[in-house]
Amino acid sequence: MSFIERARRTVREDLDAAMGRDPAAESRVDVLLNSPGLHAIWAHRAAHRLWKKGPLTRPAARLLSTAARAATGVEIHPGARIGRRFFIDHGMGVVIGATAVVGDDVMLYHAVTLGGRSMQRGVKRHPTLHDGVVVGAGARVLGDIEIGANAQIGANSVVVKGVPAGAVATGIPATVRFPDLPGEDPYDALYSEPAIFI
Repeated sequence: MSFIERARRTVREDLDAAMGRDPAAESRVDVLLNSPGLHAIWAHRAAHRLWKKGPLTRPAARLLSTAARAATGVEIHPGARIGRRFFIDHGMGVVIGATAVVGDDVMLYHAVTLGGRSMQRGVKRHPTLHDGVVVGAGARVLGDIEIGANAQIGANSVVVKGVPAGAVATGIPATVRFPDLPGEDPYDALYSEPAIFI
């Protein structure tokens, strides 16, 4: 598959993810033209390709990420690794650090920080979010920790320890609980946890 074909497939996947996760999205054209979260993701993908090429192209990668931040309000370091069908709803104020790893089908709301807790250079300092994670508005996920697949992080929560797969984490500092009912979908469990939306 050529680069152009891969890029088209990726854009289609991203648009489908946005349509599936944003009830306000009226059409793919609307999302294509008006979603700062998607624009930031697409700029990041280009910047990340430049970043991976090595030291000579890294200044260009940083310039592209800075321009994307100015245009979208979303700051994603070009070194961050981001999976497929990633979606940032609203976008404004999202910060994703250099060593962050984001899996497939992850969703972030506005003002989320995937940040570091260390000033040490050359080490992984930012979180890893596994597939299907949802992070609520204003949440801070800090340090080299792992957020398990399909976990949910509540709005304005501060997470500094790992969260197991399928768990719900809310509060400052975040406390973890699992869905109350056997087989309860983690997304449905959000409605059982009012703090997730505050």
